Amino acid sequence: MKRKIKKCVNVFLLFMLGMLVSSPDAFSQGGTISVRGNVKDNSNEPVISASVVVKGTTNGTMTDLDGNYQIANVPSNGILVFSFLGYRTIEIPVAGKSQIDVVLQDNTELLDEVVVIGYGSVKKSDLSGSVVAIKAEEINKGAITSPQQMLQGKVSGLFVQPGNGAPGSGSTIRIRSGASLSASNDPLIVIDGIPTSNDAAPGTPNALATINPNDIETFTVLKDASATAIYGSRASNGVIIITTKKGSQGKAKISYSSTYSFNDPYKKIKTMSPDEFYRTISTYYPQGTNAGDAAYELLNQYPMQRTNWQDAIFRTAFSTDQNLSVAGIAGILPYRVSFGYTNEDGTLRTSNYERYTGSISLSPKFFNDHLSVNINVKGTINNNTFADSGAVGAAAFYDPTKPIYDENGYHGYWNHMQGTEPNKLASNNPMSMLYDVTNSGKTKRSLGNLQLDYKFHFLPELHANLNLGYDVATSTGHNGPTAGSFQASKDSDLPNVGRYSAWDQLRRNQLLDFYLNYNKYFESIKSNVDVMGGYSYQHFYQSNFDKTYSNQTDFIGNKEGFDYDETLRQYVWSASRAIPSEDYLISFFGRLNYNFMDRYLLTATLRDDGSSRFSKDNRWGLFPSAALAWTISREPFMQDKFDALSNLKLRVGYGVTGQQNVGSSYDYIPYYQFGTNPNSTYLGSALLKPLGYNPNLKWEQTATTNVAIDFGFINNRINGSIEYYQKKTKDLLNTIDSPAGTNFRNRITANVGNMKNQGVEFNVNAVVVDTKDLSWDLGYNITWNKSEVTNLTASYNPDYPGIEIGDPGYGTGLRTQKHQTGYAPNTFWLYQQVYGEDGKPLQNVFVDRNEDGQITEADRYLTDKSPMPTVFMGLSSTLKYKNFDLGFNLRANLGNYVFNAFAAQNSTPMTFNNQGILSNIYTGIYETGFTLENSGAQQLSDYFLENASFLKMDNITVGYSFKKLLAQKLSGRISFSVQNVFTITNYSGLDPESSNDSSYLGIDRNIWPRPRTYTLGLNLNF
Repeated sequence: MKRKIKKCVNVFLLFMLGMLVSSPDAFSQGGTISVRGNVKDNSNEPVISASVVVKGTTNGTMTDLDGNYQIANVPSNGILVFSFLGYRTIEIPVAGKSQIDVVLQDNTELLDEVVVIGYGSVKKSDLSGSVVAIKAEEINKGAITSPQQMLQGKVSGLFVQPGNGAPGSGSTIRIRSGASLSASNDPLIVIDGIPTSNDAAPGTPNALATINPNDIETFTVLKDASATAIYGSRASNGVIIITTKKGSQGKAKISYSSTYSFNDPYKKIKTMSPDEFYRTISTYYPQGTNAGDAAYELLNQYPMQRTNWQDAIFRTAFSTDQNLSVAGIAGILPYRVSFGYTNEDGTLRTSNYERYTGSISLSPKFFNDHLSVNINVKGTINNNTFADSGAVGAAAFYDPTKPIYDENGYHGYWNHMQGTEPNKLASNNPMSMLYDVTNSGKTKRSLGNLQLDYKFHFLPELHANLNLGYDVATSTGHNGPTAGSFQASKDSDLPNVGRYSAWDQLRRNQLLDFYLNYNKYFESIKSNVDVMGGYSYQHFYQSNFDKTYSNQTDFIGNKEGFDYDETLRQYVWSASRAIPSEDYLISFFGRLNYNFMDRYLLTATLRDDGSSRFSKDNRWGLFPSAALAWTISREPFMQDKFDALSNLKLRVGYGVTGQQNVGSSYDYIPYYQFGTNPNSTYLGSALLKPLGYNPNLKWEQTATTNVAIDFGFINNRINGSIEYYQKKTKDLLNTIDSPAGTNFRNRITANVGNMKNQGVEFNVNAVVVDTKDLSWDLGYNITWNKSEVTNLTASYNPDYPGIEIGDPGYGTGLRTQKHQTGYAPNTFWLYQQVYGEDGKPLQNVFVDRNEDGQITEADRYLTDKSPMPTVFMGLSSTLKYKNFDLGFNLRANLGNYVFNAFAAQNSTPMTFNNQGILSNIYTGIYETGFTLENSGAQQLSDYFLENASFLKMDNITVGYSFKKLLAQKLSGRISFSVQNVFTITNYSGLDPESSNDSSYLGIDRNIWPRPRTYTLGLNLNF
């Protein structure tokens, strides 16, 4: 039966690939012979399409359907290499023999692969939780500046939305959707055993930007509670463990990688050309009316001027990334040292991201390998020049009949004026927004740890592990307009002088972990027992020192709230001060891994966390989990019946994890804060104001159930899993209204509400082709997820209106979304548009849903649409032929919606307010047909809510590998890749992935377009 199954699976591959086998090379070394034989596996079945090649040559062939092969021109003293996926490669000396039969042994390396988990590691075959490990060679390629980009589309249940087009921008990561509403939904990131904070200090585009992607060896994604509960606190949203590269045995290996990239801002906001704009304004504002005459005068202020402002602010940008590493062993000391340099110009003029990285890894062993020492130190310097992303929207809608420059204007830029004074209602010249501002930051970060693992001499099954780590970042920078600029001229307190803010900030994270681990196999009961228990201490400290200064100026009189420094010739806000805060996490944890008969697995964990963010009465949270796994394929009754099945495992798990990452470290106690408004002072000093607090705050808890099946066929040539999960979060850390007079704020943080997530994940990886010259690997994953808020009040209240969120970027206090019971988080909350017989929307006409004869906010409705996709998937492919390789990554989202705030705000040509300002017009008016001014309701119409499902090719790469150059000491690879290759979508805006900002998730309001990037790469190994 096994032979028939294998023949059916491989006959097509054999037919397609038979013509691709290399012809035998002429070869002569002491005489050649013809060799034939047969290749079988350890169950005496033929191995079809196995590779047989003369070592050191391209002379080779493949086995046929019966496992037979024949190869000519074989040196009589040569060596034959036999290989096939799923089996161990063997080498057989020819020794003049013309008949060589071999038996290939199963290669269990895939299942025996060691996977890093929290506080230890286990064999992949012994996993009972939902854990996915990705090696460096499997991650996305191309111009990668941040580790998040490497994971896009790679793991089922892992949602990665890229940042905007800013250089070095970070991505939003969600594992099995968010488990919270107001608290953080970011996964816990653990780097070489150090749980880090996701808080990026000002001056850093994202928290992981300080990690050089070239230093990363593996990512391990922990998804279900049985895997994450060992981290207890902050594990409700999953855990990503990053392991960096270490030293190696043998001779020193020098590696150098270099990339050179061009970033093309190929997409622009769809506004009118200068000539279209001129005609449209002339049509809708005819001469002979007050508005028409004023518009005509503005249109003809510069009769021949035509400016494409978006072309003016964008550029084709260049970036480079250089990395050098040396790894080897010096005496008993394995080491790895690396240096990296990144310089990335942004497509928006003036923006730049520069990074210097360095790392040292030492991993010696002492006392006959009983004591293992790992020392890791990483350092990073980030230099950022930030461009005002508001210039993107300003350029799109700035008057295209006006010039960029004016020699009589502020710093030579043209701007809207009212006589001799600046028009304070007008937006700034977009080029002035970029060049008349100084906005830069420098961040220095060092992250390191010392890990000692001691295997007791008298009891080698017992290990003691001590991990001491730190993560320190300092950030300095300043932001403000230059003196004499149009922006400075509009400063109400310091006109024509202007002020800027400066920051000097510190983030410090200190860690101590200690645990004992006992691991022993008991032959008498056919059991392996792996038990661990430990203690963790983590201290987070931050200090924010912010000041407001004026630009240098001669003394111009007393300014309330400001002191004048005659030495600096600057006004200084007297209320500037350092604002420190700190919090602690103390934990006790334990885990049991029990393996019976190598097929029945049990994992149980327990963690007790104490957080200083809660009062003594609520400080501790207990987080248990348990998982069972049954490796069915190892049962005796499976051995002879399903020969093609190499792995079948059933996993079931349940656990509870916690969340304590609320907005402030002190939300549970009453405290005061200095005011931040220089106009709100008393006798020159800033006022202290009380802040809202809630003494009853406690842990948010998420309970997760997970059921999964892992499978593998044909020696795991095809492998994957299917999983169902359900997460229920209770005691949501939520921002709610407080009754008048009961607190110092009208909104406070409280444990109110429940939420449920459920989903199905499927992933499969297959080696479609595996021959001597040609191989093809495919990976596919798909995730279905549904989230629902199940409660938002402490007691049952069917009339609770929900929590308004989702800022569209216009209108004071306007919101477009709600958290509401029975709906997904961030569900859109809009007016229902009425359409005419031609299918076009009727301007300012909406459904009177409560039938009271008028359109009010009571007529808005929850649309049952949210920004998060219902289904998302990824497909990756790697095709190799001899020394060439071709790979790509596709990603798709289905069922995600975006509110096009750009279109909603600018969907009518009637934008002129007769206040000396003309604004460009969105070309969407050709679709709407609107001819009137928009009402407030029209700007919140569900007409602008669009299905933003998409298919994207994130990356495509072609490469050529070479080896044995320069006396066989040099190998490497040259490659060319394109990122952001194409997007297929019906969304009318720039990008269906419009925003990953939590304050306006799924709202397209001011996006810096992501560029298309072309990269030439070179890797060299000595």
